[in-house]
Amino acid sequence: MEEKTREQIDKRYKWTLEDIYATDEAWEQDYKRLEKLMEDIPSLQKTLTKDEKSLAAALAAIEKMEHIAGDLFVYARMRRDEDNANAAYQARAARAMDLNVRLGSALSFVSPALLALKPGVLEGYIGAAVPHCKKGRDPKTCKKGGHCSKCSNHTHGNRQLAPYDFMLKELVRSKKHVLSKKEERLLSMAADISGAPKDIFTMIDNADLKFGSVKDADGKDVQLSHGKYIVMMQSPDRAVRKNTYETYYQSYKDMINTISAAYAASVKKDVFYARARKFGSALEKSLFSDNVPVSLYDNLIETIHKNLPTMYRYVDVRKKALGLSDLAMYDIYTPLAKETHGEYSYEQSMELVKKGLAVLGGEYGALLQEAQDGGWIDVYETPGKTSGAYSWGVFGVHPYVLLNHRGDLDSVFTIAHELGHAMHTYYSNQNQPEAKAGYEIFVAEVASTVNEVLLTHYLLETEQDADARRYILNHYLDQFRTTVVRQTMFAEFEKMTHAAAEAGEALTHESMCKMYGDLNALYYGPQIARDDTISYEWARIPHFYNAFYVYKYATGFSCAVKIASDILSGKKDAVRDYIRFLSSGGSDYPLELLKLAHVDLAGGEPVEVCMQEFAKALGEFEEML
Repeated sequence: MEEKTREQIDKRYKWTLEDIYATDEAWEQDYKRLEKLMEDIPSLQKTLTKDEKSLAAALAAIEKMEHIAGDLFVYARMRRDEDNANAAYQARAARAMDLNVRLGSALSFVSPALLALKPGVLEGYIGAAVPHCKKGRDPKTCKKGGHCSKCSNHTHGNRQLAPYDFMLKELVRSKKHVLSKKEERLLSMAADISGAPKDIFTMIDNADLKFGSVKDADGKDVQLSHGKYIVMMQSPDRAVRKNTYETYYQSYKDMINTISAAYAASVKKDVFYARARKFGSALEKSLFSDNVPVSLYDNLIETIHKNLPTMYRYVDVRKKALGLSDLAMYDIYTPLAKETHGEYSYEQSMELVKKGLAVLGGEYGALLQEAQDGGWIDVYETPGKTSGAYSWGVFGVHPYVLLNHRGDLDSVFTIAHELGHAMHTYYSNQNQPEAKAGYEIFVAEVASTVNEVLLTHYLLETEQDADARRYILNHYLDQFRTTVVRQTMFAEFEKMTHAAAEAGEALTHESMCKMYGDLNALYYGPQIARDDTISYEWARIPHFYNAFYVYKYATGFSCAVKIASDILSGKKDAVRDYIRFLSSGGSDYPLELLKLAHVDLAGGEPVEVCMQEFAKALGEFEEML
């Protein structure tokens, strides 16, 4: 079927970016307006810390500028995403990015100025931003009514500062890790250098590495690349998988000394900044921004270790499903079931998603319908359009979703996933001031994964075809393996490499390959053949250059499974409290916000529930063999 141009696509399948800017001329007017507003920044710098009223006025003015800057950039980039060859929007996106950078630079004085205030002043501003009791009582427990509006002892504080109280609280919390002006200047000057290890690996991995070629099942030569590697590893032909695996990793073996030096430098950089900012470890520094204790990271690893027998069982089931007498690491990616269902039209896909998510209530369902009908979604692939899928948008306008709908079952799950992000954004924007609407990455994948889990359960309950059920279960099992177990293994590797560096041990390719090889053997168990090649896998993982990030995949998925389990079991107020979580934006720290949905990660319960769900799904799949 010939791909349609954008002009040939019906309007109902295209997003309505006019809801941000009605015309390009309106965009240009806002661009000029922001440049004009930026002329007032020097005067804001003078009055920022004058008093409580001046601070509130300055923060409101800054928020206005940042809002316009966001509108300009998002609109231009999304227009460019419609057709990346469009020179006009290439130019607008570049101009918007430049203006954002200039604005960020001009406003860089804000945090240092607030942190330079005398002890107690910033805390006083926070106290002024929220209802407080003259006698020191908590507004929630005051004996004269329990609510500030009913108690003569309580005052409402400066309502203009209220949207910024959490931001100010974060500044106070970070103060002990902020250095002197001279020290901060030195660290900022080193920023470009500190990014060198990641830049070096990126160039090696995406430009310099040359992968060999292999023959596919039909005997045709295939030049390997990152994308082709995944495709070939899914081949039903085991000889093809084995040859692909060995050929691909040989490229990393050939460059292992250079890659090891780059990663070791990245780890040393993390250790340096942690010590410079007076943290106990690089791990502690990384978790600080989300206010997550190191014990949570350790609990994740311990809980997965305790449940590794389920992973070993998965390996055994995979071996049986593939009809093999032994299993190797190159057998991990090939699907255990083929998709047999015909093509899903976009309308059919949306109906499946709406039915799968009906358990979230009528309001949520109505919003899904609004997303479909109201210009939220850009559906089909067209020449020049950005590939993949995402959800994005600006405060004050409904969220947007970019798709490249292919009509397979994976495309249905993609719709559910991206609409999860969109609903999280919608509810947060509707219920929080702009300063608190944006949520952290730590919780960003929860809503999208809840939708996928709910859709999975709906499909398993309604699908009668055995092959289709096997495919759905295979899809589900792979999520547990890749998102929870494998990412936790990555997280443990990062912990080990940083601990070694902090102990003064040299990070060589031999030491890191041994660490990784031992971990892989532990996580996959005795049922899978151990080989030397998999010990080099760490060398191809770009996430390792953004230290201690991958654990969030495992915790996010676990939280989503726990929430979905509560909803599907009919737990009292589970849906209501989940919507409260979606509505919370960034109004508190991620762990506190998750508690709104009855998820407490501190003791590892969500991870335990997640692994129990993994075992349950595995049992269902095994019964179908």
